[in-house]
Amino acid sequence: MEPVPVIKLEDVSFAYDGVGVLEGVNLEVGRREFLGLVGPNGGGKSTLLKLVLGLLAPTRGRVSVLGGSPAAGRRRIGYVPQYPSFSRDFPISVRDCVALGRLGRTRPFGGFTARDRALAAEAMRETEVAGLAERPIGTLSGGQMQRVLVARALVSEPEVLLLDEPTANIDQRVEMEIFDLLKHLSERLTVVVVSHDVGFISRYVTRVACLNRTLMCHATEELTGETISALYGQPVRMIRHAHADHGSGTHPGATRPASQGPHRDAPPDRPGDLPP
Repeated sequence: MEPVPVIKLEDVSFAYDGVGVLEGVNLEVGRREFLGLVGPNGGGKSTLLKLVLGLLAPTRGRVSVLGGSPAAGRRRIGYVPQYPSFSRDFPISVRDCVALGRLGRTRPFGGFTARDRALAAEAMRETEVAGLAERPIGTLSGGQMQRVLVARALVSEPEVLLLDEPTANIDQRVEMEIFDLLKHLSERLTVVVVSHDVGFISRYVTRVACLNRTLMCHATEELTGETISALYGQPVRMIRHAHADHGSGTHPGATRPASQGPHRDAPPDRPGDLPP
């Protein structure tokens, strides 16, 4: 018997006030797959995540999560929203912020249980923020805050982890550390991450789903300059840049679409192909 996909979209279309955002999208995501979802602004990436979470209903087609409806599967999904949309002014510690991921999964009255606290401690340890447990979230760096948000998602004991631009406005070194963490988590979870950095994520993910109203999936070795140009609807010049790699010098040949703006700390532009 074929395994049931963790996420399945069948001929899904969606429109806001009659304006089409997604059209005829078909997608299957398997257990413990690490999928990168890329595409231009307004291409429908965040809308697709909201359909999977059951926050929106498709205009046409069907969405299933873990073999059932998105509403039924939502309790088994951990979600990390776009960092810029997260308010850091609320006076709360890292420990309590992470524990909030237990809301709806613990007792309704009487505060968090010992198990809730233990799960929060384990999530903070795995995301390497245990040493920040008593810090107010407003004092954290961008990279630290993203790790806290991942820990908050993990404490709900999810089977699926959805992340919407988790490395936006974060420097290159921290970006690599966050994706190293996500790669580790994908050993036990299904991970879907929205990103603009096409070339960078290709070293981490299993497949890349290219979304610009319609969707095409590619194994990372199939990505070419022509593929990216078709996705963004205009000629795209690729920029080669090196990443510092942990303990080994450099990561050769990571690239990104020039139309997305210069990468942080990128060397001078020169043509290059996407990495193998």
